[in-house]
Amino acid sequence: MVDEKGKNMKCLTFFLMLPETVKNRSKKSSKKGNSSSSSNSKLPPVCYEIITLKTKKKKKMAADIFPRKKPANTNTTAVQQYHQQNLNNNNTIPAPNWQGLYPTIRERNAVMFNNDLMADVHFVVGPPGGTQRLPGHKYVLAVGSSVFHAMFYGELAEDKDEIRIPDVEPAAFLAMLKYIYCDEIDLAADTVLATLYAAKKYIVPHLARACVNFLETSLSAKNACVLLSQSCLFEEPDLTQRCWEVIDAQAELALKSEGFCDIDFQTLESILRRETLNAKEIVVFEAALSWAEVECQRQELTATIENKRKVLGKALYLIRIPTMALDDFANGAAQSGILTLNETNDIFLWYTAAKKPELQFVSKPRKGLVPQRCHRFQSCAYRSNQWRYRGRCDSIQFAVDKRVFIAGFGLYGSSCGSAEYSAKIELKRQGVILGQNLSKYFSDGSSNTFPVWFEYPVQIEPDTFYTASVILDGNELSYFGQEGMTEVQCGKVTVQFQCSSDSTNGTGVQGGQIPELIFYA
Repeated sequence: MVDEKGKNMKCLTFFLMLPETVKNRSKKSSKKGNSSSSSNSKLPPVCYEIITLKTKKKKKMAADIFPRKKPANTNTTAVQQYHQQNLNNNNTIPAPNWQGLYPTIRERNAVMFNNDLMADVHFVVGPPGGTQRLPGHKYVLAVGSSVFHAMFYGELAEDKDEIRIPDVEPAAFLAMLKYIYCDEIDLAADTVLATLYAAKKYIVPHLARACVNFLETSLSAKNACVLLSQSCLFEEPDLTQRCWEVIDAQAELALKSEGFCDIDFQTLESILRRETLNAKEIVVFEAALSWAEVECQRQELTATIENKRKVLGKALYLIRIPTMALDDFANGAAQSGILTLNETNDIFLWYTAAKKPELQFVSKPRKGLVPQRCHRFQSCAYRSNQWRYRGRCDSIQFAVDKRVFIAGFGLYGSSCGSAEYSAKIELKRQGVILGQNLSKYFSDGSSNTFPVWFEYPVQIEPDTFYTASVILDGNELSYFGQEGMTEVQCGKVTVQFQCSSDSTNGTGVQGGQIPELIFYA
């Protein structure tokens, strides 16, 4: 959309001429028509980003109430031939009685998709240099979208044979038409955002919801920041909340992802302000500098220290530099050059002086996330003849009913005084390792559990079994769990347990090791 002077307005500002509105318009305004559909429009394309999500193409029907049934005398070869013609633009169906090949109105309507046969309007879709001319049928389009209805049958409708749409990608427009004509949702990872844009613009809510669902299932730390930016732009609060859940729990992975540098300034500020980011502040600082370097390129500026600070602006002070570990500050932020000499001196004084100077930077540490612990045993004990490890694996399978992020395991320790253990922990799904770590922990001789962490929290999807494994090396007289439960309610998350074939050291549902799952939810 454009304002009266022809300048770009915000993305996603759509306008629908409803009858109540039209009646209040003057005759003068009715002569102007719909600028977005005018063939003389010289609008530049509306700005939005398209990202590639590494997921497989998904295809599903929008409605199952029209099952495809072949009539007894259907010419299968002819149907396949016509279907292939239907995929190609501007192909007509010359054969007589083609309607008889399809038993339902939906299938007959689908023949019209991307087909010049009986087309009474054409769309020139895409930005200059990348346009595609697509046929349309006004009645079908008006039934599928209130915007198309207003465009073709409203009081201010224009009788034009060709409509230019420079702000929508051709592939996304075709995906929307396929839904309108065929009642079929066919989304691809590299066009789903553009399809969501088209569905929002032309008010096709069920397709928009399908796009959001697709994005939610594709959500990971690698694309969470970019999708956060897009979800705010598209005003999708559910998707926004999902993005924040991933960013909070896997903050360091999200901040180190390439997609982080592609976000807009407003999204950058919202992330830097986030109280629940589960990340070291030095990681936040380095991510902000990486963003500033890319932003300089976008603004066609040389990536100097001065320009990086310029593009960051006041967002620099949202980084909680005084809360960094002293080593991180001295070896990282203090030597980056992004801080002035006075700022560097004041922060060093903040660390060391009794009377601390006033700082522009936020000096209160982030709260982060509080991990939850799912304990699967009702009691614990130890054997007089010891629990031997000797390099064997203790393992258990589990599944959750909501998406969570496994941060580590709680493990038992020595039952005869303090001792140190070496633990190799792994998290697998269908044999594929999702996370692992080798670390040591100290046991004080109590029956408490001791946390062992993964380097980064691992995203766990609902209703799928994962395998938690640990190989321990240390004092063999240790505690082990008893009276294990097959199902545990932990907050709002239900966890189910079952035995694992990987377990070679006696651990199972009823007893053994790996008493706790530590997670964020």
